[in-house]
Amino acid sequence: MPTAIDDDHPARVRLAAAWESVDVRAAGDFWCTLEDRRAGLLAQRDAPLFFTALGRLMLDVDDPASRAALLRVLGRAYRHFGLLPHAATIGDALLATVARHVRPLWTPQLTIAAERALCRATHAIRRAAARAGGGRAWWHVQVIGHHRPSSDIAILTVRPWRRLPFQPGQAIPVCTPRLPGHWRWLSPANAPRADGTVELHVRAVPAGTVSHRLVHEVRPGELLWLGPPVDTGLSLDPASTNDLLLAAGGTGLAPLRALVEQVAAAPDGRRVTLIVGARTFTDLYDAIALDKLQCAHDWLTIVPALSGDPCAEPAEWGDALTIALDHHQPGQDVYLCGPPAMLAGARPRLLALGIPAARIRLPESYTC
Repeated sequence: MPTAIDDDHPARVRLAAAWESVDVRAAGDFWCTLEDRRAGLLAQRDAPLFFTALGRLMLDVDDPASRAALLRVLGRAYRHFGLLPHAATIGDALLATVARHVRPLWTPQLTIAAERALCRATHAIRRAAARAGGGRAWWHVQVIGHHRPSSDIAILTVRPWRRLPFQPGQAIPVCTPRLPGHWRWLSPANAPRADGTVELHVRAVPAGTVSHRLVHEVRPGELLWLGPPVDTGLSLDPASTNDLLLAAGGTGLAPLRALVEQVAAAPDGRRVTLIVGARTFTDLYDAIALDKLQCAHDWLTIVPALSGDPCAEPAEWGDALTIALDHHQPGQDVYLCGPPAMLAGARPRLLALGIPAARIRLPESYTC
C-alpha cells in the first residue's frame, strides 16, 4: 500500500528540509530523550553517529550505494547494541527531537509523513540486522596522512582506535563528521598491517558530497568513522593458487593493490599481472607505491594502460580492459575494478574470449 512519503513529493521535500535544519545540538537532545524513556540503551558517545545515520535513512535517500552503506551500519548497530526490541522507542525519541528543533516547520501532515518514513526505515533495518552478523557497528579512526597526488584524488592513511578486521578486496562505509549521516563505500588499498593503519584512495566526483570533503577539506588529525567491512566479490579464493590478471581503472586500483599486498605477504608461487588504467602517464596517481611493489617482487608485472596519452608506447595505449585482454593467459583468475563505464559490458567481453565465468571477479555494483 503506498504511503504519503512514497506518493507525496511535497511531503518528502518538506521532511528533507526539516531534517536539514536540525542543528548539531539535536544529537545530544536525542540521547537525553532516549535516556528518559529507556535508560542505558545507547552510550552517549555513540548518539551523534546513530542519530544522524537513522535520520538520513528515514529520508529514504535515492542513491542505492548510500542506502546500502547506511543499512550496513545501522543493521550492525541494532544487532550489536541489542536495540531491535526497542526500535519503536528509538524512533519516537528521534521524531520528538526533530519536532522540538524545527517546531515552526513541524505540521500534523509532516508528522504523518515522518512516522511512515520511519516505519519503512525500521523495517529495512530489521532486515539488515538479520544479515549483519556480530561485531562492532563502527570504528573511530584518526587521519594521520593526507596526500593529494592530483587535484581530484587524495590518499588518506587512517589509524583505528581499535583494529579494523578487514580482508583485501572488501569495501568499508566511511563517514566524516564534516557531513554526519552521509556514508560512502571505499576499499582499503592495503592488506592488514602490523600497525593497524588503513590506506584509502578517494576521488572527488561531481555531486559527491562525502568524496569532496575527504579530498579537499579533511586534514591530518581529524576523525572519521568506518563501518563494518563487506565482501564485494573481489576477495581472493583461499583455495586457489591460480595466476592473477588484475585490471584497475582510476581509484579502482585500491582493492586490487590490496590483493597484490596479500599475495606478497604469503607468496605461493603464483604470478600476478596488474593493469593500471589512466588517461595519461601523469594520471597514474599511485606510481611510487606501485614501483616499490614491482621492484620488490619478481612475480609481479605492472602495465600502465593509457587511454589518452599520445606519448604512450603501443603496448600501453588503450583502456585498462583492452590492455588486460592482451595480457590474458589461460588459467588466470581475472579481477576488474573501476568506474561504471569500464565495468559495463566487461563480463560479456571476457566470456566471449572463452574465460570461464568462475574465473571472473567484478565488484558488487553498489561499491563501485
